[in-house]
Amino acid sequence: MLEVGADGRRRCFGGQPGKALYADYHDHQWGIPEHDDRVLFEMLILEGAQAGLNWETILKKRAGYQLAFHGFEVQKVAAMTDEALEALLQNPAIIRNRLKVFSARRNARVFLSIQAAFGSFDRYLWHFVDGRPIVNHWRTFGDVPATTPVSDALSKDLKRRGMSFVGSTIMYAYMQAVGMVDDHLADCWKRSSPQSSSGT
Repeated sequence: MLEVGADGRRRCFGGQPGKALYADYHDHQWGIPEHDDRVLFEMLILEGAQAGLNWETILKKRAGYQLAFHGFEVQKVAAMTDEALEALLQNPAIIRNRLKVFSARRNARVFLSIQAAFGSFDRYLWHFVDGRPIVNHWRTFGDVPATTPVSDALSKDLKRRGMSFVGSTIMYAYMQAVGMVDDHLADCWKRSSPQSSSGT
């Protein structure tokens, strides 16, 4: 069921009182095509951190993650020492899970190898959807799948290259987050707005 915000807009999520951060994410990022490698890396790490948790929890810690992981500059994350990562396990501004924290460095290194092989992570990633977002027309969130053959293929390939916390369910959420898939529900205000494709 869509949530109607104080502004009268019908949203897939974020319409309830006290959910301004969630609403802003819904309106300005979720489902909008992203092609900046730094942002693609950031969302990859955040989606991995979200595994088993509520996405809103991660959004509230996003600024903490940006500070902890050098603004998601992939080269800097790839070069983080064991000592630096151990120190983050005491940082309440992020999710203090050892496997997730250490996977950020591992995934950064694989991310760099993909950039080297394809010219950019963006080019690698978007070829899974032939360079164009998949626009769905679901009526309820009950219709939205947790995985698809595309997320299966992306997950399998990233695992083969050495990444972790990139299971198919995580990858489908990632695809939604970076706009490879537009799953805004049929009656959501984003469906009838040109902002849904411009990101403005």
